[in-house]
Amino acid sequence: MSLKLTSLSCLRGGRTIFNDISLEISPGEAVLLRGPNGAGKSTLLRVIAGLIPAANGKITLNDTPFTHRDDFQSQLTYAGHLDAIKPQLTVAENLHFWAQLFNAENLTQTMDDFRLTEIADRPAHACSAGQKRRLGLARIAVTSRPLWLLDEPTVSLDTETTARFSATIDAHCAAGGMAFIATHIDLGLTAPRTFEMQAHKPSDSAPEHDPFLKGDWT
Repeated sequence: MSLKLTSLSCLRGGRTIFNDISLEISPGEAVLLRGPNGAGKSTLLRVIAGLIPAANGKITLNDTPFTHRDDFQSQLTYAGHLDAIKPQLTVAENLHFWAQLFNAENLTQTMDDFRLTEIADRPAHACSAGQKRRLGLARIAVTSRPLWLLDEPTVSLDTETTARFSATIDAHCAAGGMAFIATHIDLGLTAPRTFEMQAHKPSDSAPEHDPFLKGDWT
């Protein structure tokens, strides 16, 4: 039961973003994804989430191969730079939608944990950047999926909310979940492991085929 990346590489527009990435994350682990800007941290998370194709390598999640896309993606939740909220719905309506989708039973507690109860009736479009971020991350907390892929999750958050979310990640991992988090800051997690990415030197020659432009990705 783990996330395994084996010799993973990714090309975009004929340019190598990263190459030969291998990593294993076990249940109960939180791994911080570090590296300079342009190293491919966000791209790596998007590849694992199934949003960008890998050029080479293998990904398995709890023994489910990446090629079994529906079964693979049903085991993970991804939070990127956008907050995945419906601006025309209220805060409560947004979170209720996700709770229904994931058959979650911890909606009230999640609303309290992310300080959303007091703005429950506010339209999402009227929320501040920090409030929208809290709502977007609350979506992650109501899921029961084992793997959380988080790309700079604490952007726009204040210190208190960052600490609350870090406690949520710790609780998720303590229950046997996994978290892979691209971040430049110290989240204050209990026992995180760090995985460093280095910027890949672009190749002078473009490959014959870009996987993004063929097969299911066209």
